[in-house]
Amino acid sequence: MRTKISELAKRLRNREISAVELTKAYIGAIEKLNPTLNAYVHLTFDTALNAAEQADQRLKEGDAPLLCGIPMALKDNICTDGLNTTCCSKILKGFKPYYDATVWEKLKAHGAVLLGKTNMDEFAMGSTSETSCYGAPLNPRNTNYVTGGSSGGSAAVVCANLAAYSLGSDTGGSIRQPASFCGVVGFKPTYGAVSRYGLIAYGSSLDQIGPLTTSVKDAAIVFDAIKGGDKLDQTSVDYDYGSSLAESLDRDVKGMRIGVAEEFFDGINPEIKSKIEEAIKLIERNGAVIESIRLPALKSALPVYYIIACAEASSNLGRYDGIRYGYRTSSYASIEEMIVKTRSEGFGDEVKRRIILGTYVLSSGYYDA
Repeated sequence: MRTKISELAKRLRNREISAVELTKAYIGAIEKLNPTLNAYVHLTFDTALNAAEQADQRLKEGDAPLLCGIPMALKDNICTDGLNTTCCSKILKGFKPYYDATVWEKLKAHGAVLLGKTNMDEFAMGSTSETSCYGAPLNPRNTNYVTGGSSGGSAAVVCANLAAYSLGSDTGGSIRQPASFCGVVGFKPTYGAVSRYGLIAYGSSLDQIGPLTTSVKDAAIVFDAIKGGDKLDQTSVDYDYGSSLAESLDRDVKGMRIGVAEEFFDGINPEIKSKIEEAIKLIERNGAVIESIRLPALKSALPVYYIIACAEASSNLGRYDGIRYGYRTSSYASIEEMIVKTRSEGFGDEVKRRIILGTYVLSSGYYDA
């Protein structure tokens, strides 16, 4: 039985359970299930228990934030000062950043308890989490199935109740797709709504950090904690939501105009299509105005995504050369050979493919559509 954030927060405030006791319960579950699921790749139990003790003190003093004392997880591409952050790649094995990502700084300020870093596709490049150098995580609902990707571990730990919530990153579906596969809620915020500072980049103009949770309300609660502009990320913006996203969930949809693109249903599984149509009818019965629209440009979305994402990946991953940090090959006769061998040995096949594709895009001049 997965527990919602608001329910855990109520139990903590009513002294039904302490943050330390809650954290120990999650640790016990992780020790039991993670050897099979492989959802966590770096465990931070000592850090978690220290944070839980501090959370208990804040809760005792009163006026603690809603997320105070709630155990959670971070995808392995979100920087944590002094803790392993490897993007599930051999080329970054053992790497420990010297600063925190802005989202983690914000959650720490709320009293969050970090249980560990979650499995993912290497450098977030994949749709099944099978490109991880640590091996693939397994879907808690059926271990014969994949979790989806690239935030597969983040979805799995929430699904298996090994964390109350987690953060993932989404470039082309990497939060939403594994959330769907694992039956949890995944939310990719509007680009710029959440700071990307400290997120190890894949495609900088597409990457976004967002929550994976057990409910829509929980997703809103976590988003409210991490949203906002950041001077360390010039693409971030202080959007005016009027109120918190969690509070806005109580509004009705009466009079709201919602467009449903016909192209969204091309080739869709009939069972899934039926469920979407049921949801549309429910929204319509509650007063929303449903309008059928056409978005012919959608047919170009996937090829455009691969052009942009791979070009930016080729540029972003150029920094992994074995000179400053991370993996370095053991045998070489020159700097050039060292760099070539380091990258050949350190990157997995899927990452290499996308680097090569991106390098081709960047060197091709222009395209005649």
